[in-house]
Amino acid sequence: MNDDVLKEACVKLMETADGAYLSTVGEDGYPHTRVVFNLRNRQQFPGQVLLFAQHRDDLMIYVSTNTSSGKIREIKADPRVSIYYCNPKRFHGVMLTGDIEIVDDSEVKKALWNDGWERYYPAGVDDPDYTVLRLFPKRVAGWYESSRFEFALGDA
Repeated sequence: MNDDVLKEACVKLMETADGAYLSTVGEDGYPHTRVVFNLRNRQQFPGQVLLFAQHRDDLMIYVSTNTSSGKIREIKADPRVSIYYCNPKRFHGVMLTGDIEIVDDSEVKKALWNDGWERYYPAGVDDPDYTVLRLFPKRVAGWYESSRFEFALGDA
């Protein structure tokens, strides 16, 4: 199966998976994994569909989180992460790895903002505890149609 077919299968999974699993390198040197909102999920976050439409080839991912979270401390110390999406019933999973970055662009933060997030960020979109992360994956690996796959993206 060629990389374009696999990439399209990855996009479809990313657009339908309930959650995404972000792994950072903890201060203890071990992976720390937690579930985060899958902002690429078309059903859960329809307002973001156009934002991700231009990133079908590079598989770029945004993650929202609290500035005060352990994730941010870990990422500042070591930006290497993986994000995993899966559909366990179909044995389809994809792991994207690379260096994640903190996004300071207020327009991006506004574009990602969702009603109801005040429960996480009481001051709204300008809450200093609201942070956006962006990953342009370097490597993609996973399982699809009974086969393991792996390919590089960008300058990996």
